Amino acid sequence: MTDPNLKHPLDDSTASQERLSKVARIIDEFSDEEEEAGQGLVISEESEMLVKNPRMQRYLIAIEYIGTRFFGSQQQPKYRTVVGVLQEAFHKFIGQPVKIFCSSRTDAGVHALSNVCHVDVERISKRKPGELLPPHEPGVVQKAVNHFLQKNEGDVMVIDVRCVPSNYHARYKAKERTYFYRLLSGSDPLSILEKDRAWHVPEELDLRAMQEACRVLVGSHDFSSFRAAGCQAKSPVRSLDELSVTEAPSTPYFPSVTERAGSNLNNGDPLTCSSQPKTETAGVTTNGDTFGIRRRHRCYVVTARSRGFLYHQVRLLVAVLKCVGTGELTVSDVERILKAKNVAAAKPMAPASGLYLGRVKYEFP
Repeated sequence: MTDPNLKHPLDDSTASQERLSKVARIIDEFSDEEEEAGQGLVISEESEMLVKNPRMQRYLIAIEYIGTRFFGSQQQPKYRTVVGVLQEAFHKFIGQPVKIFCSSRTDAGVHALSNVCHVDVERISKRKPGELLPPHEPGVVQKAVNHFLQKNEGDVMVIDVRCVPSNYHARYKAKERTYFYRLLSGSDPLSILEKDRAWHVPEELDLRAMQEACRVLVGSHDFSSFRAAGCQAKSPVRSLDELSVTEAPSTPYFPSVTERAGSNLNNGDPLTCSSQPKTETAGVTTNGDTFGIRRRHRCYVVTARSRGFLYHQVRLLVAVLKCVGTGELTVSDVERILKAKNVAAAKPMAPASGLYLGRVKYEFP
């Protein structure tokens, strides 16, 4: 007979989840910047016990998402967020609620090529409740969670999964973060295919001047002029390991006739024999007829790489670089703004739609 005083393994699941949520709320009270630097966090004995639960498998999850329809990455009551959608997919997969921690928080409208989070999963048999099973393989987790994500707007996808030790934290173990920002320069209205994917700048941009301004800003500085109000970081000093601007193909990209002809191995290609004038547009050569053909915008990508960033730092940096590109500011003005150590000296920050979290770098045991 079963001892009536012996608790079922699932009896405490609700209480455990409540404790886990409480721990999460305590952690969430700290700012992004303090968390990225691994400072100021005190974990209680109860939370340590939950983290080290031997029945749990911790997974490191890399995700990509389109941020347009999200109110940011961090879970918020009554709003659709990246973490909220991901937790819902995991709940449907394993049949239990989970708490997910992201390496980097992103604002509403900001996208991610690869953000990273971690989650603890206890695999319990659905056929025999209470029976613990070996952890799922990473590939199974990725496939199953993506199955449920695709049923919820399909704007989040798991791109990689890895098993890590129980004390491996997605935020604190991150060694480096890379952000990209896309600007599309051109007088024509932005294509609907680029809607909410870039910052449209009607003016021409001086790439060389923007690159010169980057050299002023790269390195370790007091970035108070590029720190939005509400930032709770203890120090405004950050080491910007890379800040660069490069010109890149505008997307969606389709090869022009000249490019297609260059890769065509067939002899006597008639497209290379025409003597009529040709107009290069968005992937189409029209022999002078440009009706119905959209002209390409020039695409510039700002890359910012550091261990951690201040609140809205990247978007404030991009705003100043854009003004240098249009001639509104000079490189000397950038030096002046940096030395002012006051965000009022900077320009209004760039819109969220052009910002992409590109990569979070780790060292694995």
